Amino acid sequence: MRSCHPAPYPLPGHFTKFMQELPLVDISDVLSGRQDASATAASVVSACESIGFMYVVGHGIPERLISQVYEDVKQFFSLPLEQKQRWQITRSNYRGYIPRQFFSPGNGGAADDYEGYKLHFQVQPSDPICHAFDLYGPNRWPDSPARLQQSVGEYWQACDRVAHCLLAMLAAALDIQPETFLAMFQQPLTNMTLLHYPPRASGNGGFGIHPHKDTDALTILAPNPVGGLMVRCRGRSDWLRVDAPPEALVVNIGDMLELWSGGRFVSTPHKVENDSGAERYSFPYFSVPRYDTVVKPLLRPLPGFARQPVPVGEVSREVWRTNWPDTQPQNNAYDLGTLEN
Repeated sequence: MRSCHPAPYPLPGHFTKFMQELPLVDISDVLSGRQDASATAASVVSACESIGFMYVVGHGIPERLISQVYEDVKQFFSLPLEQKQRWQITRSNYRGYIPRQFFSPGNGGAADDYEGYKLHFQVQPSDPICHAFDLYGPNRWPDSPARLQQSVGEYWQACDRVAHCLLAMLAAALDIQPETFLAMFQQPLTNMTLLHYPPRASGNGGFGIHPHKDTDALTILAPNPVGGLMVRCRGRSDWLRVDAPPEALVVNIGDMLELWSGGRFVSTPHKVENDSGAERYSFPYFSVPRYDTVVKPLLRPLPGFARQPVPVGEVSREVWRTNWPDTQPQNNAYDLGTLEN
């Protein structure tokens, strides 16, 4: 197994295999308040600067809860198609069921081979922020399985804690107070996608999800026994298969943190190829700031790094709108997860 980044810090022996692939960070002492965050923050910053992906252990999310979400997600996607279609997304409400091969990558390639269910930060219709920006509102929850809303809601709250812990540690490297940085994530546009990837034959030319970069700040992915996630290291053309320890979250940064850092942090291309022969389920959590945040470098940009400021609300709307294959971006200054940069 080739490595993108040699681990710069010692951890227990059973992690050695995984650390040869991606950096591994234990955040348990920081989450519990048992130690100063500086040493752990240095490891997080190093991972963001080298590849933008890391394994995170000591995250405090119970294995019981992750297993329950997997079971509920599996039960939902096992429902008959006509039942799932009752909850299908529309152009006017990007919440709900996404049929298999419904979206194309936007470059004329084959449709991504997954089915999904889109959820967003939950806001009641009476909240004034719904009138300020149209992407806010309540989620559409299917009536089966009955536990889905509860289990996903508990997992979402746990991911919030992990994301805020990591963002607070990154704040010092961005020369901003943690409280000021986290304030940008109050009433955020954070979202989650429940996913089912049918097994595909290796080398058939298609993808579960095509190569892309995330447009958010931070992505959290629960341990996945099936695998299929692959990343492309900076400066290399080959792909590294991500095989996380069973107790580790896979965390990566997106274009917004890359922009905030002036190019010091790297948003890394990745894709999903489910050639395992098994059904693959996942539920990535995407941390996105509040709609009226404008993301621009907090540090002097590195030489050669030139990106336009990103108004979070406008870009989030474009990401949603351009998922439909018959649309084109209205502002080419926004990367929208492309691989050109």
